[in-house]
Amino acid sequence: MTSTTTTPLRLAYGTNGLTDLRLNDALALLADLGYDGVSLTLDHMHLDPLAPGLAARTADIAHRLAELGLSVAVETGARYVLDPCRKHHPTLLDPDPEARAARTRLLCTAVRVAADLGARAVHCFSGVRPDGTSEDTAWHRLAGSLGPVLEAAAGSRLPLALEPEPGHLVSDLASFHYLRAVLGGPRASLLGLTLDIGHCQCLEPDPPATCVRAAAPWLWHVQIEDMRRGVHEHLPFGTGEIDFPPVLDALKDVGYQGLVSVELPRHSHAGPQLAASSLHFLRSAEQHTVGQRTAGQPTTPQPTAAVQSPAEQHAAPQRPAEQRPAPQRPAEQRQSTPPKHPTGTAAPRGGTPC
Repeated sequence: MTSTTTTPLRLAYGTNGLTDLRLNDALALLADLGYDGVSLTLDHMHLDPLAPGLAARTADIAHRLAELGLSVAVETGARYVLDPCRKHHPTLLDPDPEARAARTRLLCTAVRVAADLGARAVHCFSGVRPDGTSEDTAWHRLAGSLGPVLEAAAGSRLPLALEPEPGHLVSDLASFHYLRAVLGGPRASLLGLTLDIGHCQCLEPDPPATCVRAAAPWLWHVQIEDMRRGVHEHLPFGTGEIDFPPVLDALKDVGYQGLVSVELPRHSHAGPQLAASSLHFLRSAEQHTVGQRTAGQPTTPQPTAAVQSPAEQHAAPQRPAEQRPAPQRPAEQRQSTPPKHPTGTAAPRGGTPC
């Protein structure tokens, strides 16, 4: 049954697309435009997680967010925050245990910052499987590296939301569910999902709206932008191939209450203009779905059993509540066959991280 709710989605913009602005200026811009929140990437130009005085600087930003009425999610996709020469390194899959530990420590720091900010979610990703590393070894490393982060997030009552990234070990919904099977038990129930709508268009076998419905039980953070099939390039709205009204309708139908955050990390040179035009585009697309609902017209088809995620057989954590949510452990898990190991697929063009 299609929902009839017309509650607006909570729209945000990522600071990784506003790196030419001071953070206070970026927050003021988003509030003035009418955004509901911000996705804050911890980086040297915006709340540096490695610089001295982090607690005091975080408190200042928390106060500013409260003044502006902005919700926040914390993202960890800074390109060179740990290694000034290698983008997104080290990862949770690095062959060097000390390097892996550095990424784990950064993510635990992000959890502490997110807790102090009253954030809705903490975002992370797996990293690319290193050359010469077997898949089994990579999955083992990833599960081990995530362990302390999951514990920290659970202790802070924050959902940890891992993003499938094209070209990464966890690249799509199938591999996200495989990771949950590798983690097993209570640890799996603590891991949520960041769903990037563009990535769905890029490489998932199903349309983005169908992916939203399949991902709903684990969905704690959403990133959104336009994209083309097979090309991992974040595009301004209207310049790619995505039909957005069905996607926004699906988010409403599944009851998603988190932030829907625009991610244009390669467009900071035009950040203020794109923040304004993106908000207008999404609100217009959202209004289109409202009009269809009011007229009693179908807005998007319901998913069929054939497109359900393999791990939908498992009980899933409930969606976090509006304020400072805690990932919910399922009361019971039904017996089912674990997801098969994801088959290797060719990475799309532009498959390296943004």
